Amino acid sequence: MNRLLLWFNQTGSPPNFDRFAARWTPWAFAVAFVTMAVGVYGALYSVPADYQQGESFRILYIHVPCAWMSLFVFVVMAMQSVIALVWRIKICELLAMACAPVGAAFTLITLLTGSIWGKPTWGTWWTWDPRLTSELVLLFLYVGVMGLYAAIEDRRAAARAAAFLALVGVVNVPIVHFAVNWWNTLHQGSTIRLIGPSKMDTSMLWPLLFTVIASKAWFIGSLLQRARAMNLEQESAKDWAREADGDDA
Repeated sequence: MNRLLLWFNQTGSPPNFDRFAARWTPWAFAVAFVTMAVGVYGALYSVPADYQQGESFRILYIHVPCAWMSLFVFVVMAMQSVIALVWRIKICELLAMACAPVGAAFTLITLLTGSIWGKPTWGTWWTWDPRLTSELVLLFLYVGVMGLYAAIEDRRAAARAAAFLALVGVVNVPIVHFAVNWWNTLHQGSTIRLIGPSKMDTSMLWPLLFTVIASKAWFIGSLLQRARAMNLEQESAKDWAREADGDDA
């Protein structure tokens, strides 16, 4: 445990984090591109059409991973916010704020792909379904965190204020997740489980596994890239930051 805490402490320093992010960001994006290519190929060419939904169900191979990530990223943002507020670790502030635009992108893709799927399935682009509505609220929360962070000139104060909003907003995550169980909703219940029994046939699951891995890897790459850029901007007066910025150029 002491070694783990020491690693976090060392990686949390701005120059060490910069080197860590610069090293692992390309690998994360490489994994994302490869696994997404395999997953999309399998979803389009290997998996047969669904017996009820036909070809339209294939969009779920993008919709489902993005929906899961929209919740996962918000939880990560809230966790980083707790660490930033309690222990005042600067890198955690940056990581929390870097989560917001990535999570917002996943949430927006979730809503758009859900609407595309909903039109042939439900006969409408949008309905005020509990899960859809709470997912839309999640997007507004992401935008609120980004807006609050941008509105305050002092970067440390802005990060702390936005972190409080992230902590308040995290209560919406279980609402999104359990909406289909708590209310009558058009949205189908949980049919896909990567661990344990699933209502989806095994032959249809493997492309989903690849797209899920791709979404996780893309998040890691995007998070490290954004946090590194923010770190370099805030540390631009330091010699190591100017050297690192020059090496990238």
